[in-house]
Amino acid sequence: MLYIGIDLGGTGIKAGVVDDNGKILCKDSCPTGVERGHEAVIKDMAALALRVVEKSGHTVGDMKAIGIGLPGVLDPRTGHVPFCTNLGWHDVPIVEEMHKYIDLPVFVDNDATVAGLAESVAGVSAGAVNSVFITLGTGVGGGVILGGKVFSGSHGVASEIGHMVTVAGGEPCTCGNSGCWERYASATALIREGRRLCEAKPETALLKAVDGDPKAITAKHVIDLAKAGDPDCAALFDNYVHHLCVGLSNLVNLYDPEVIVLGGGVSHAGQFLLDAVRAKLPAMIFYKDMPYARVELAKLTNDAGIIGAAMLGR
Repeated sequence: MLYIGIDLGGTGIKAGVVDDNGKILCKDSCPTGVERGHEAVIKDMAALALRVVEKSGHTVGDMKAIGIGLPGVLDPRTGHVPFCTNLGWHDVPIVEEMHKYIDLPVFVDNDATVAGLAESVAGVSAGAVNSVFITLGTGVGGGVILGGKVFSGSHGVASEIGHMVTVAGGEPCTCGNSGCWERYASATALIREGRRLCEAKPETALLKAVDGDPKAITAKHVIDLAKAGDPDCAALFDNYVHHLCVGLSNLVNLYDPEVIVLGGGVSHAGQFLLDAVRAKLPAMIFYKDMPYARVELAKLTNDAGIIGAAMLGR
């Protein structure tokens, strides 16, 4: 069977025709243009989907379903997107709108969730029945795969793992709560702590690396200096890994997955990050004499959104 996968982002839309094994047969993209409103964006999504079907040498009749991954959530009771901050959407009837242009079943889920599904079908967690995918970027997103299927909960929000509280009364979060995991395990957390380091210690190598401008600090600056052995950034990175592993241990205890997959910008630290997590996590696992999830780096990167969205239809 063949499926259409659509990866809807704040700046661009990507779509592809994907087979049962998660292989992309044809893909294309176009700008999102969020300022035009949801009706225009969804019309462009449909047009892009039809274009990739034609480019692949197939017809809509050859497609089983359309899957869409977006930076928000779908209400499974209504088929509406209640909110999608990056797109400025509120209560958008995405399934209904797509059916104006293409008569196929439409499945929608969070972008991190579909990336996790992609990894479980064609990536590093392929073959695992239960897995958790984590995006370590501006925030922390997640995709939970249980029994080989996406677990989104009763209201479509079960994978918002970045907003589990790991430090009671901790750093204020953009969600309105305090102490959320993403305030400690995201790239944003590394940047924040890097700036605090520069304020407290103006002679630090991190401030020199950004020519004295703390606003220029990125997570990569911190990680690169930690790799190079700078003691300040090494300590900062070690604290970051501690907070990351606190959340990972919670996920192990909650879901008992076979694999935890790390994706997103921070995961570009590669083996350096992986080694640090694998060294620190075992001490936090409560069942010491039992096997627990292996931690891996995401494999599919830029194509994960298309593949995972398509696999929603599978």
